[in-house]
Amino acid sequence: MASALARQAAPTGGARPGRRDAGWPGRRGVTGRRPGRRGVTRRQRVAGWGLALPFLLIFAVFMAGPVLASAAMSFTDLRSADLRDPLAVDPVGVDNYVRLLGDETLRRAAANTAWFVLLGVPLTMVLGLAAAVALDAGISRFRTFFRVGYYLPVVTSIVAVAVVWRFLLEPDSGLVNTALARLGVDGPAWLSDTRTALPSLVVMAAWRNMGFLMVVFLAGLQAIPGELHEAAAIDGCGAWARFRHVTLPLLRPTLLFGGVVTGIGYLQFFEEPFVMTGGGPLDSTLSVAFYIYQQFGFGNYSYAAAIAYVLFVAVVGLTAAQFRLMRSKT
Repeated sequence: MASALARQAAPTGGARPGRRDAGWPGRRGVTGRRPGRRGVTRRQRVAGWGLALPFLLIFAVFMAGPVLASAAMSFTDLRSADLRDPLAVDPVGVDNYVRLLGDETLRRAAANTAWFVLLGVPLTMVLGLAAAVALDAGISRFRTFFRVGYYLPVVTSIVAVAVVWRFLLEPDSGLVNTALARLGVDGPAWLSDTRTALPSLVVMAAWRNMGFLMVVFLAGLQAIPGELHEAAAIDGCGAWARFRHVTLPLLRPTLLFGGVVTGIGYLQFFEEPFVMTGGGPLDSTLSVAFYIYQQFGFGNYSYAAAIAYVLFVAVVGLTAAQFRLMRSKT
């Protein structure tokens, strides 16, 4: 009985299940060559590799090569005096990584960088989101003017921005302290006081970078269907409830992108202390990237490379944490 049912279920052409027909059209291409996996002929594979070869060469020479060389350099004692004979340097294993654990200046720079990220990323995202919401729903006139105004600091040179902020924060003649003096408040020496130097850099960085996040968040807000807000309003939700229960959940991927990009940039902040404070006063604005720059300037190439890889691990860890905290719950 079972064999009779099997004969009835078999194809009428007489081909056995699991056996490829000799006349199957995909067995050979129109050129008569046997296709490989996924139906790609050898000639197509060669053509593909030929087109990709220029990029692979450039990537290997200018990207992968220096990265691997710096990784190898971090396990040696290469200094500026060894540049004439780089192959004569001695391997030191993980001595550079052990040395940085006891470096007091590096610990201070790491703490400054951590504070810069913890204060700067939320502040920049809140300012960027507030500007995006205002331009999306609140401001109807001169919208283009405000968009250009918010985004202008992003495309302005950081050196020019830093110089302007230095004039604004001058203790005696700066605009900030002049305004505070009219209110009867004695403003501090913002960039010369260890208590206010780093927060001043955080505020400047947030002001400069909020324009980029404003553009990103505005695109995310305009992608949210208006019917959802209308349905929530019909159900009695106010503006804050709609923002909290409709806008923020749907904006989560955009917020994640903004947080990751801003976090990576702030972990590597360099221009602000380099131009405005030189890392001072008393290393209160010294960042890890600035310290790496100093070590390269001192000729400690292998030690600077080791610090750079520790910073790379911190960037990967922060990004992974942001993905875990802000990933979609559905």
